[in-house]
Amino acid sequence: METRVHPPVAAALRLCLHGLMLGLLTLPAAKAYGDGGPHPGAVTALACVLAAVYVAGAGAKSVRPGTRAGAAWLAVLGLLWAALLVLSPDALWVAFPLYFLQLHLLPTRWGLPAVAVTAMAAIASFLLHGQTVTPGTFIGPLLGAAVAVATVLGYEALFRESERRRELIDELVATRAELAEAERTAGTLAERERLAREIHDTLAQGLSSIQLLLRAAERTLPEDAPAAAHVHRAREAAQDNLAEARRFVRALTPPDLENGSLTAALERLSARTSAPGLTVQFAVSGTPVALPTPYEVALLRTAQSALANTVRHAGAGRAEITLSFMDTSVALDVVDDGCGFAQDAPEAGASASGGFGLPAMRSRAASLGGTLSVESAPGQGTAVALTLPLPVDRTGRDAA
Repeated sequence: METRVHPPVAAALRLCLHGLMLGLLTLPAAKAYGDGGPHPGAVTALACVLAAVYVAGAGAKSVRPGTRAGAAWLAVLGLLWAALLVLSPDALWVAFPLYFLQLHLLPTRWGLPAVAVTAMAAIASFLLHGQTVTPGTFIGPLLGAAVAVATVLGYEALFRESERRRELIDELVATRAELAEAERTAGTLAERERLAREIHDTLAQGLSSIQLLLRAAERTLPEDAPAAAHVHRAREAAQDNLAEARRFVRALTPPDLENGSLTAALERLSARTSAPGLTVQFAVSGTPVALPTPYEVALLRTAQSALANTVRHAGAGRAEITLSFMDTSVALDVVDDGCGFAQDAPEAGASASGGFGLPAMRSRAASLGGTLSVESAPGQGTAVALTLPLPVDRTGRDAA
């Protein structure tokens, strides 16, 4: 007889049930021989057959809850037990382990009627053999049936609760692993961005300045001057190293910007941002121009942060991202119709790490000479606007 679970407690309960069944089957045979009851040989033989059928079914892999094999096994046990009841009144005690078997192997809608029929058969056997009728004649089998029903149903409820807790624990473990992976990925991306900013703001800018100074020196020197050739080679070396530094910056670009422009990255962000009842739309205003990598990173990260706040805190039904290209600046607006927040309250979405907080957005904007403004009020939604001044060289190359 297979069970649904195999913890130590369940194994101990199965052993107890097997021992109870076999022990109660020896009682009619012992009483028949000891008290000189009728048909001692037939009672013993039938009890042995019943025990053999029970042992065979208990060890069969096909006998499982809710299967035809389990129902057939119970039917055979019931018929043999009914025959034993006719021969010996002491066989009624076998009804108690039968209760548990019926409730375990049969669906509830069939198990409860089977238990009731078994209890009635036990009472009828007592009356058939002309035993003295007392209140215990009726109370005993019925009380045993009630105890069996309460025990099995209670165990099933505990089993279901244990399964729910196990599934919850598995889900929490999986979520923790996903969170750890996300944190590692976020840390890697943040370090890549930091390195890109450092190379752009220090090494690339320094090489660009050196190149301009060398070009100015080259113009002031006569072409036949001995130092002119050295200055020319130095300027070319600075130019080559500047190009290499810019290649490093491009290599450290966030993955969202690797497969297309900033506009395409924002479109993908709008499409994949999902929350119950939330619709995100993206629009471009003005004529798009190429932007330096730090600008694209700042605009993309600000859009990601603002949308993350909308999903987690706003409860909005609609959000709009607008990227506007103007004569001297580029602006990003993220507007939602959510619950909003009080401007004098602690800034929503500011986490301990600052990853999605408004202070992190402001710091990113200030590092590029831009500004970040937030407009919100309880019940009136939230608008986040980032404005960055365009470089002097509008083709996307760094200004001198």
